[in-house]
Amino acid sequence: MAGNSDPLSPRAKLAVTAGKAVAAASRAAGRGSGSVIGGRVALKLDPDLLARLAQNLDVTLVSATNGKTTTTRLIAEALRAAGPVVSNALGANMPAGITSALAGGSDARYGVIEVDEKYLAGVARDTAPKCIALLNLSRDQLDRAAETRMLAENWREGLAGSKAVIVANCDDPLVVWAASSSPNVVWVAAGQMWKDDAWSCPSCGGVMQRPGDDWFCGECGFRRPTPSWALSGDHVLDPHGSAWPIHLQLPGRANKANAASSAAVAAVFGVPPQVALERMYQVQAVAGRYDVVQFQGRDLRLLLAKNPAGWLETFSLIDPPPTPVILSVNARGADGTDTSWLWDVDYTRLSGHPICVIGDRRLDLAVRLEVADQNFQVHDTLDQAVQACPPGRIEVIANYTAFQDLRRRVGN
Repeated sequence: MAGNSDPLSPRAKLAVTAGKAVAAASRAAGRGSGSVIGGRVALKLDPDLLARLAQNLDVTLVSATNGKTTTTRLIAEALRAAGPVVSNALGANMPAGITSALAGGSDARYGVIEVDEKYLAGVARDTAPKCIALLNLSRDQLDRAAETRMLAENWREGLAGSKAVIVANCDDPLVVWAASSSPNVVWVAAGQMWKDDAWSCPSCGGVMQRPGDDWFCGECGFRRPTPSWALSGDHVLDPHGSAWPIHLQLPGRANKANAASSAAVAAVFGVPPQVALERMYQVQAVAGRYDVVQFQGRDLRLLLAKNPAGWLETFSLIDPPPTPVILSVNARGADGTDTSWLWDVDYTRLSGHPICVIGDRRLDLAVRLEVADQNFQVHDTLDQAVQACPPGRIEVIANYTAFQDLRRRVGN
């Protein structure tokens, strides 16, 4: 439990100090936040540092392909009702970044930690979490990520017998398969728009039946568990059947789903749904996502979408036609260099929107939009694309490094 009665060893203190010094030097040199390099140095000096920093915290881990940064923010806001929170709010979600974040939270009672899907089992081993939230699994970074079924298997093996309360989305068969090895699971009906990674049964490989919102395997009987929490329109239904209104400044159905999962996590720590959901209203933007910025006389709303599931959810929340849409796609290291996923996205949902295409891989995207029979123009820069749009709102959708480029250009 919390309370720093167990001070860090001299070696751990040295590791923390050295990590902070390196991070500060990196920031001073203009190389970003420094959290990753600082964490790497600290872990080199004390390989057990992450476990030592987590030992006095009640830890929640959040993992998923989409929505983990936002959900981490929502949970952190909710838990602040019960005590101080430390969190890797900027999304540095591998062990070095997580170590760096926890090193900065000496007075915290709760740790709310976003974890990259591939590192979840190891971080769970080190941090002995009280709660783990599993939101979804879908295809992402095709050049190097394990196939989704293998990721689910890694989660399933890594979390088997875990003492943590697993808060899991019962609408995603891969998440259910992964969570089912744990003895203590709270199921949340958070929904799943993107279903193309879960047509075969993760348990036996049989064909998944999907009548309505239900799902089951006709061959082995693996099926959707009964949820105790559910997203229902603009409300969260709790295990007692009470409906609590969701008031968010963040747009879209996906964020209501994130809020439903976050309310279920908060309840594990004794924070009531009403209090948790009210506190979530404070979150306006997450690392620049959903921000509206003024640029060249237009209002640009910045939206991040990294993979087919994310693009599908994003299309559902943009303003209706004829609002212009700027699409930007890169394929650098952090994005994954394989852009074949563009063919999995249903771009016909943008019909009626004037579209401008930018980014390193704008020609790949242009070919895809041509096949989808969309009305688009290709531009070399954001400035040119914005100038081609009339004054007013523009929806700007970008994948990971393209989104960082946008933020730098608009001064966000």
